[in-house]
Amino acid sequence: TEPDRDSPSQDGKEARTRQPVVILLGWGGCRDKNLAKYSAIYHKRGCIVIRYTAPWHMVFFSESLGIPSLRVLAQKLLELLFDYEIEREPLLFHVFSNAGVMLYRYMLELLQTHRRFSHLRVVGTIFDSGPGDNNLLGALRALATILEHRPAILRLLLLGAFALVVVLFHILLAPLTALFHTHFYDRLQDSSSRWPELYLYSRADGVVLAKDVERMVEARQAHQVLVRSVDFVSSAHVSHLRDYPTYYTSLCVDFMHNCVQC
Repeated sequence: TEPDRDSPSQDGKEARTRQPVVILLGWGGCRDKNLAKYSAIYHKRGCIVIRYTAPWHMVFFSESLGIPSLRVLAQKLLELLFDYEIEREPLLFHVFSNAGVMLYRYMLELLQTHRRFSHLRVVGTIFDSGPGDNNLLGALRALATILEHRPAILRLLLLGAFALVVVLFHILLAPLTALFHTHFYDRLQDSSSRWPELYLYSRADGVVLAKDVERMVEARQAHQVLVRSVDFVSSAHVSHLRDYPTYYTSLCVDFMHNCVQC
């Protein structure tokens, strides 16, 4: 994924003010044209933006079985910062739903354990419609949305297979895999990261429960992380920008500016 670049003047205040690199991690089944709407928020303000959405089959099947297949993708995304020589810029994450959080989880681990990435300057993370904790019904709704244009029989087979995988994993395999694969929600709760976090969610979300986001907010605050959360009340899953474009944009831009200035 090649980053979107602005071309600020090399003279005057604009060149002296460092704008962050923003990494957008899309929700399951997200199309690039959808993610580009969020990219525009930052690109218009002189930021470099990298956007990526993990393959849905990795999110819904590999991760559900405790297979950390997203770790390789996480490393490649961080290596892009060095490939494009932007590794010294402030780094902001904007993460969508559980699919984005699953990928972000591995990026966090690499930032904390990999020598090459440990010097990256992360200034903040925005979570949109996540994270959620073990909501099978919500996950099935998300997968059904992704598969809505597939043949009905294939859609039913994949939904049934996913439900079976999740149930078997939690009943039979979880005790075995817990030794080497911690659930992303638990990992995020206990993360040693201390940069600010902004949670944008809604009690009307039918995929990720508001109580899961609120529990995460409380856990992060208990770790002395500077956290802000905004409940949009009526907007659906990953639909806050669509329903409240001005408010949503102002929240993201204000958070970005405050993080960069810290």
